Amino acid sequence: MKVIAITNQKGGVGKTTTSVSLAAALAEKGKRILLLDLDPQGSASSVLDTREGEKHSIYAALIGEAPASSLAAPTRIPNLFIIPSDLDLAGSEIEVARMDDHMVRLRRCCDELRAANLFDFMLIDCPPSLGVLMSNALAATDEILVPIQCEYYALEGLGLLLEVTDRIRASGANPALAVSGLLLTMFDARTNLNPAVEREVRTHFREVVYETVIPRTVRFAEAPSHGRTIFEHDPLGSGANSYRRLAAEFLERQNKNVSFMNAAPAAAA
Repeated sequence: MKVIAITNQKGGVGKTTTSVSLAAALAEKGKRILLLDLDPQGSASSVLDTREGEKHSIYAALIGEAPASSLAAPTRIPNLFIIPSDLDLAGSEIEVARMDDHMVRLRRCCDELRAANLFDFMLIDCPPSLGVLMSNALAATDEILVPIQCEYYALEGLGLLLEVTDRIRASGANPALAVSGLLLTMFDARTNLNPAVEREVRTHFREVVYETVIPRTVRFAEAPSHGRTIFEHDPLGSGANSYRRLAAEFLERQNKNVSFMNAAPAAAA
């Protein structure tokens, strides 16, 4: 099982949309996928975790109340499972920070899930912050995928995220941590700005950037309000098709073992 953290500490860049949609697209291709909702807001869980009654979130595994493998629940989508989030996860920032092994709590959960060998990939929907939960995700993951909105401040905060990634490697918590790619989201070709941002990102980061670009469409906002993925809400639309292309490109990169230990701009190399 390979672990991919989908992360950007800047909110509103399509992180949860990418986590849910990529997970569903990979499941559609026959891969067994586990989506871990590590965001206390629980947006991914609200779409995919439709169980009624009492249920446990990843919080229980982080504080040692339950093994992570017992928390994975099937969704209505074949091949797609979820470990949900809940409001208790917000309090774990403080609880986990007090533990001596606070940096590797999630990594131990992932090691247990790897040993069970039930899934091909685990995708982590990270919170939009650089706190304890994000640090745990970076220490646990094999690679990170960074959604970047096609706007003027597209690269805002990316440098800080890469610095934190470097620190995680240097600390020894995850020395093999790599960037699997940057994903351009919310693209609108009708504007002058969006294509200009795309050119700038591709010029500076080159092969780190996915060829697939996710378009801006109101369907992405509509889908979660109906408790659906984009494939259920608008299966033949541009949004669904873009994530199908992303899933194909993602798998091609995985087959070629493409990753980038240092995602610093090419111009600075």
